[in-house]
Amino acid sequence: MMHKLKGVLAAAVLIGPLILTIGCQTSSQKNSAGGAGKSEKAEESPGPDASMADKAVPAGMNKPPGAAPGIDPSMLKAPEEAYRVGPGDVLEIDFIGSPDGPQRTYVGPDGKIYFNLLSGLQVWGYTLEETRSALMHGLTEFFQNPQVSLTLREVHSRRVQVMGRVNVPGLYELNQPTTVLDAISQAKGAATSRLAGSTEEMADLEHSFLLRKGRVIPVNFERLIRQGDTSQNVYLQADDLLLLPSSMNSQIFVLGAVNTPRAVPYRGRTTLVTALAACRGLAIDAKPKHVAIVRGSLQDPSMAVVDANAILKGKQPDILLSPRDIVYVPASSPYSLRSYVDLIVSSFARSVAANEAAAVTGSEQPVGYSLGAP
Repeated sequence: MMHKLKGVLAAAVLIGPLILTIGCQTSSQKNSAGGAGKSEKAEESPGPDASMADKAVPAGMNKPPGAAPGIDPSMLKAPEEAYRVGPGDVLEIDFIGSPDGPQRTYVGPDGKIYFNLLSGLQVWGYTLEETRSALMHGLTEFFQNPQVSLTLREVHSRRVQVMGRVNVPGLYELNQPTTVLDAISQAKGAATSRLAGSTEEMADLEHSFLLRKGRVIPVNFERLIRQGDTSQNVYLQADDLLLLPSSMNSQIFVLGAVNTPRAVPYRGRTTLVTALAACRGLAIDAKPKHVAIVRGSLQDPSMAVVDANAILKGKQPDILLSPRDIVYVPASSPYSLRSYVDLIVSSFARSVAANEAAAVTGSEQPVGYSLGAP
């Protein structure tokens, strides 16, 4: 069961902790020279991976070396662990022999239930059978050989968020094993164009993602939804966030050590220099020799690492960007291209999730970047 009002509030609560971890936002560090410029001190080579810029091909995109992260096979198996109750869950308790019949009770915010003569019984994290045993044990203080039956009626402690271009975004209860496709189905499917006779998907499947505890689970939504590849249909866990962004988005996402991380509108011939300028330039702690441009699917993207300092000084040609590119300016030197692209994808997903939650709750302050036009 979806509760729209509670869903809106819970979205902000679940996403809030992610805000602190997004990219390398340095809005307070706005001392970059000349807007998109950089101080001479920051031009020094960062050492551990100074050769990364030399490996990049500014005119084209390359796949990072090493295998792209795959799905853990255990994620494709239905969880076998019994359901464990938590705050907000509704239990129906039938005290056998009582004239009152079955009674409903809530698990309180403290994880306790209050039933009959019991002043408060801690059940947070208990299975239903463990909860029933605890109830009968507690009631033996007042009754001889009490017998109790227990039924879980409503689930409110275990939920997933389905956001973006689905027909009914919101929070959905995990009262049974639920896969990615199950959750999208509960949200009435991915949104399609409302034009007469059109079935064009409104969701950008290349940039759709499943976020779990701040980490992107590498689900390939193109293969899952368009090709029916069930090897991508992982089971969800409590507090997972599933987001299908809009396919109509033609922005460029600039993250990391810039003065105003944001989404920059694509205007035909948007370049790296104009994108950085739109973000008020590099932050004072930026490492401009290792600026990354990520393009394509989040599950297996292509990436170029470029020397933005040389480009800003006119020593190297400017780079033409494409819609939905991700530009990431690091504040420290990356040690490998594979770990670098994984960091960028996770930062992008957390930023998008935080801003989606801000939009749902009506926040006027974007986190990291604005999803809309300036």
